[in-house]
Amino acid sequence: MFLSPISIIICALLAAVTISVSVILAVNYPESKVVIVIFSVAVYVALCAFAIKLVETLQKKYEVKRPSGPVLGSIMYDTVNFSAEPALICDEAGKIIWFNKATQTAAGSASSILGAKIGNVISGQIKEITVDDKKHEFHTTLGGKNYTIERTKIKSGDKIYFLLMFRDVTEFVNLKQFVKNDEKVVSYIIVDNLEELLQFEQERYREAAAKIESLIREWAASCGGIVKEYERDKYLFIFKSEDLDRFIQEKFDILDKVRDIRVGTGNISVTISIGVAKVKGELADKEKAAHIALDMALQRGGDQAVVKYDETVDFYGGRTNAVHKRTKVKARVVCDELITHMANAGNVLVMAHKYPDYDAFGASVGIARLAMFCGVRVNVVTSPKDTNIKRCMKLFGDESYKGIFVDAAQGLDLVRSDTLLVIVDVNNMAMVESEDIANNVANIVIVDHHRKTAEFERAPLISYIEPASSSASELVAEMLEQSVPPSTLHHAEANMLLAGISLDTKQFTKGTGTKTYAAAMYLRDNGASYEDIQDLFKTNIRDYKQESAFGEKVEIYRHCMAIAVNPNGESSFDRVLAARVADNLLMVEEVAASFALVLIDDTVHISARSNGTVNVQLILEALKGGGRYDAAGAQVKATSVQDALLQLKKAIDNYLDPED
Repeated sequence: MFLSPISIIICALLAAVTISVSVILAVNYPESKVVIVIFSVAVYVALCAFAIKLVETLQKKYEVKRPSGPVLGSIMYDTVNFSAEPALICDEAGKIIWFNKATQTAAGSASSILGAKIGNVISGQIKEITVDDKKHEFHTTLGGKNYTIERTKIKSGDKIYFLLMFRDVTEFVNLKQFVKNDEKVVSYIIVDNLEELLQFEQERYREAAAKIESLIREWAASCGGIVKEYERDKYLFIFKSEDLDRFIQEKFDILDKVRDIRVGTGNISVTISIGVAKVKGELADKEKAAHIALDMALQRGGDQAVVKYDETVDFYGGRTNAVHKRTKVKARVVCDELITHMANAGNVLVMAHKYPDYDAFGASVGIARLAMFCGVRVNVVTSPKDTNIKRCMKLFGDESYKGIFVDAAQGLDLVRSDTLLVIVDVNNMAMVESEDIANNVANIVIVDHHRKTAEFERAPLISYIEPASSSASELVAEMLEQSVPPSTLHHAEANMLLAGISLDTKQFTKGTGTKTYAAAMYLRDNGASYEDIQDLFKTNIRDYKQESAFGEKVEIYRHCMAIAVNPNGESSFDRVLAARVADNLLMVEEVAASFALVLIDDTVHISARSNGTVNVQLILEALKGGGRYDAAGAQVKATSVQDALLQLKKAIDNYLDPED
C-alpha cells in the first residue's frame, strides 16, 4: 500500500508533535521514561492510522470521477445523434456510412443517404472535403437550407473517416443576399445618333426623342428605378442590384427596342449606349465608374451596354455600325490639348501596332509632323525591315527625315521622364509595336478608330477613339487641318495619310463618311496624289500567286461566313495577303463576313471583314482580338491553324446563336 503525499505530510507532523511531548514528559518524570516512550509510540500509531483513514475518506468523497471509455462513447454518440444540426460520417471515397436524425430530417429520406456519395446528398465542392487538408470549413446546401460544414479527420486503424458537422447559416445568407440585392446601381444612358440622323429633318426630332424617352422610362418603371434626363438625350438611371441580374439575363433588350425606332429618309435605326457601374463604394464612386463605362461604350461605337465591375468589364449589344459624325469640334479640342502636352514634353515618340500597315504608318508620320510644328524632338518607332515599311520609306528619302524613324530598341533608349508617347491605330497595349516603351513612358496619348476592347490599366492623358471614322489617318488629317498652317504638311506626309485612308476604306468603297472625303480633299490640297501612292498597292507576281493559292481553299460556314486558311499550315504567308483575301471574299455572293487565317511563326493571324451586317469585332473579341465593326483582326499564339479555326467557328456560333 502506498500512502498519498498528504498522508505522509500529516504523519510527519504527528511524529514531530509526539516526540516533542515525549521529551517534555521524560524530563519532568525521569522515573517513568520507559512507560512514556511506549505510550507515545502507541498514541502516534493510533493518530497516524486515524489521519490516513480520514484522508482516504475525504479523497474518495471529493474525487472527480472520469467516465470509462464505453460511458464516454455513449455520451458523445448521443450528443451528435440527437443534435439539432445535421452530422454525418463518410469514408475517403466520399461514401456516407453514418448520419444523425437531423440529417435525415433535412434530406427527407434515410434510404437516399446511407451508402450514397456525399455529392448526391449535399452540393458544393465535394472533392475538397476528402482531398483538401488545409481547408476545414465548407459551404453547402441541404434540404433547401444553407450550411457551413466543419470537418474532422478521424483515423481508425488503417482507415480514415471524416466527421462532418453542419451549422445552419441560412438566415445569414438570406440577409447577405438581401443587402446585395438592395444595393444601388448607377448607370448613364445616352442616345448615340439621333442628332446626326435628323440634322436635315429637325421637325421629326421631338417625335423620335419622345419615343425613345418613353421606352427608357418604361424600362425604368419595370424595376422601380429612378431615371432623370439631366441633359438633352442623356439620362441618369438608378436601380437595385437584383434588377441588374435580370437586365443581364435579358441581354439589355432595351437596346433592341430602341433600335426598332427608325427615322430619316434612309430609315436608319436609332441607338443608345448604356454605362453601368456595379462597384463598391459610395454613390459618388459608382457615378464616376458609370461615366467611365459610358465612355467605353461610346469608344466602342455605341449601341451597347457596358457593365463595369470592380475588376472586370462586360459588354452587351454592339451589333450596329457607328454613325459618321459631321462635326469637327472634337478633333479641334483634342488637337489643342495634344499640342499643349507636346509643347511641355522633352521629346515625343510615336508608334502604332505590330506589323504596321499604311494607315498605321500614315497616322504616325502625321503625328510626327504635328510634333515638329510644336518644335519638339520626335521619333517614329516602327519596323524598318517590314516589307510594307520599306515601300513607305521610299517616299521619305530626303534629309529632313533622317534619324526620325527608329526601331523598338532605339526607341526605348530615347525614353525620358518627360517623354510623351502617342499611340496611333491601336488601343490594345498588347498589340503595340513595343510594350516595353509603352510600359516605361508615363505620359501616353491614344488616337485610334478601332473599338475599345477593355479599360486601360493606366489612364492616358488623351484617349481619342472614334470608331465611326474610317481610319486613323482620317483622324490625324482632321487634327492637322485644325492646327497647322496651310502648306505645312509635306508632300510625302500627305501621300502617306491618303494611302492610309485608301487602304482602310478599300479605295473609298466602304466605311466612308463626309469627313473621310473632307480629309482626302485637305490632303489633296497639300500635294497628295493618287498616282503617287499607286505603287504602294501593287503586288509582285509571287505575292499574286500566293494570294491566289490562299484563296483557293475556302469554306462557307453557317451559310454566310467565308473562311480561308493557309493551305500549307506551315509557311509564313504575309499577313497583308490574308487581309486582301478577306477583302476579296466579301465579293462572293451571299457572303456576309469573311475570315482569313495565316500562320506566321508560332502565331495564327486572323483577318476579318464584314459587309456591314455582321460585327466581326464582337466575333474576334472572343479570341482576344479587336478592331472595328466591319474590319477586325486577332492573333492566336502557340496553336495550330486547325485549333485556331475551331476557336473561330465557336466564336461565330456564339455570335449567331447568343442564347445557346
